[in-house]
Amino acid sequence: MESIQAIKQRFGIIGNNQKLNRAIEKAIQVSPTDISVLVTGESGVGKESIPKIIHQLSHRKHGKYIAVNCGAIPEGTIDSELFGHEKGAFTGATSTRSGYFEVADGGTIFLDEVGELPLTTQVRLLRVLENGEFLKVGSSKVQKTDVRIVAATNVNMFEAIKKEKFREDLYYRLSTVEIAIPPLRERQEDIHLLFRKFASDFALKYKMPTIKLNDDAVAVLLKFRWNGNIRQLRNVAEQISVLEQNRIISAASLRSYLPNASTNLPAVINNSKAESDFSNEREILYKVLFDMKSDLSDLKKLTMELMKSGNANEVQKDNEHLIEKIYGGNEKESYENDFQNLEVLPLPENQDTFTETIEENSQDKYHFAEEIQEEETLSLHDKELELIKKSLERHNGKRKLAAAELGISERTLYRKIKQYDL
Repeated sequence: MESIQAIKQRFGIIGNNQKLNRAIEKAIQVSPTDISVLVTGESGVGKESIPKIIHQLSHRKHGKYIAVNCGAIPEGTIDSELFGHEKGAFTGATSTRSGYFEVADGGTIFLDEVGELPLTTQVRLLRVLENGEFLKVGSSKVQKTDVRIVAATNVNMFEAIKKEKFREDLYYRLSTVEIAIPPLRERQEDIHLLFRKFASDFALKYKMPTIKLNDDAVAVLLKFRWNGNIRQLRNVAEQISVLEQNRIISAASLRSYLPNASTNLPAVINNSKAESDFSNEREILYKVLFDMKSDLSDLKKLTMELMKSGNANEVQKDNEHLIEKIYGGNEKESYENDFQNLEVLPLPENQDTFTETIEENSQDKYHFAEEIQEEETLSLHDKELELIKKSLERHNGKRKLAAAELGISERTLYRKIKQYDL
């Protein structure tokens, strides 16, 4: 069995971090077996090295090694890519095609970004893992394959299972052994070493002197978070190697190539939650308006009864439930006093016309709420138009600056300008 150091040299792995060494050690130990392995870690940490180590140290090293990026294959064609298809299985299938599981028989398949697999494909993959059987798309003939699967993902699998985006049974079949690759921020001792290696490689590639960091620049390098991990570090080293005239890099020069963590980025808003909250508030407002309308109708009815009978005590007795509804169950004394002191006015001479008017106004209980909604819509329309005009005037018609100030995209602003004919 090869040593960890020998494996690093063979596969070009840089670093002496303890967690990294443990991951390589686990890869060496599982290589002679046919156990399924799941490699986890953030994007850009170098997960693709582990499947290569496992394949090259296994008895399958003379078989095919196929790496498949599951996230890069469209959902409609991934079954065909993995398992193949028969002629005429779907539109455009002009001939029979062998899939990766058939081609890699006796070898290893690396499923990168396995968390992006559609649920239908996950079912097919589970069957391959359980008994080595699969069906081509459009075929009823069961085929056998002897393939070892190594998968990798940067997705939180337990969260994906909870959201029903990934099958729990498939996760446990894939992760017989799980190998975690640490992010670059947890490998402080390796960051400068990796940067120097990349700087040397690019110096040879572009035939120029190697860049070097001064002490202050090294401190900046180590303090940076490196969310993009090794991939981001490599890109920064390449940019500096190509663009900087001075080959001794200062802290200020290095910072100019690093993303500013304090930059104001667009806020990510949960649209479904925002829409839901707005909808709930609108429903509450409508309910209040409808209740007010109902109370007004009841008051009109009660007023008509009083004006017709002229006897407050009699009306109170006959409409006790209605009065309690209007005043509230806990305010009996209040409405009793009101009725005792009530002065009943005579009906106007055109009583029939007056009654018809009240009843007509009481018919449409939604009329008031609809008027409120229409006025609100017009108000929002006018406000939006006014804001857009002011912003364009402030920035001398420059749409890009106006869009940034308004918090919308330039494309949306252009559409609004055409809509309002500005």
